[in-house]
Amino acid sequence: MSGADGRARRFLRAWDDVRGRSGRRVVDLVRHQVAVVRAGAVLARSTATGEIERSAARTQMAEVEHEGDAARGELVRVLRRVLATPVDREDLFRISRSIDDVLDHLRDYVRETDLFGPEDLGFAVEPLQAVIDGLDELETAVLKMIEDPGSVTVAVLATRKACSRVRQLYQTRLTELFTGPLEMDTLRGRELLSRLDAVGRRLGEAADALADAMLKRSH
Repeated sequence: MSGADGRARRFLRAWDDVRGRSGRRVVDLVRHQVAVVRAGAVLARSTATGEIERSAARTQMAEVEHEGDAARGELVRVLRRVLATPVDREDLFRISRSIDDVLDHLRDYVRETDLFGPEDLGFAVEPLQAVIDGLDELETAVLKMIEDPGSVTVAVLATRKACSRVRQLYQTRLTELFTGPLEMDTLRGRELLSRLDAVGRRLGEAADALADAMLKRSH
């Protein structure tokens, strides 16, 4: 082996090491952002089950939102500095933005339950659990971006399935809501169900962004 060949191989090994460290750091930051949003979804579910008083949940959600903003901000800063990323930077920005949108709608849901929510929020428990399940699957998909990229699609499909569950529950609960008399609580429930449907759609967009990023990487 010539000296030039040896230097080239050492350079490639060093570059792979740098790329691996950078990729893992980016993945960890995206996972952290998903974890913060999951905490927001658990908090929202706690208001639906009555475990947490609504005004207290609203205060706590403000703290979760602040942590989510910090997590996204750190990811953006790192993306501007690292030499290599597991997928294109613009795709990572899109994934992060969609995850942040999920948290924004969860924040609005918790706020609206405090402002005008009906007395009984039991209709929201299952949709919010589906959101939590979808976030768990999304975190799994993100984790596999480096170590097992071929299996990301399976986890993304599981996330999409959870989003479809949110949509189905939205339609079912809405149908149940309008079978009874048209009262003020009916309208309040409809608004909150629409908010939960938006949460599911934003989560689906995050899953689609990740799927698109992995498809581009494979070419």
